[in-house]
Amino acid sequence: MIALDATDRALLRALARDATQGAGALGRALGLSQPAAWRRIRRLHEAGAIKGRRVVLDLPALGLGVTVFLGISLATKGRVSLDDFERAVSAIPEVQTVQHVLGLYDYRLRVVARDLPDFERVLRRRIMTLPGVGQVDANVLLSEERRPGPLG
Repeated sequence: MIALDATDRALLRALARDATQGAGALGRALGLSQPAAWRRIRRLHEAGAIKGRRVVLDLPALGLGVTVFLGISLATKGRVSLDDFERAVSAIPEVQTVQHVLGLYDYRLRVVARDLPDFERVLRRRIMTLPGVGQVDANVLLSEERRPGPLG
């Protein structure tokens, strides 16, 4: 675990809001020189506090108007390896995230589709045919708000 000071936290918050900002702009916003901001960013990367940068896609603008969270319980635990299931589900392009979880389900998936009929097609033809799939529970996303996270 890396020790973070107030400036590191402010830098991480600024990058979480907009990861495209350069070290010069970040430095100016935080009262640092460009080289000092760059050194801090590099240290945070090297320590593993920053794992990468992401592009946030506007899914409806891309024609993907439905997001569904699936809870999946494997029916044949022990007969189908978790690796086989994860490899197969990760190959489905509509599946954005695969989370192995503890609790009511074995996996939680985030699935995007054009509309509900398209989601039904993905569910019936791709997800329900995966090795070991048993019970499936679906929750359709109505709205989403991005929270600032633990750095606040």
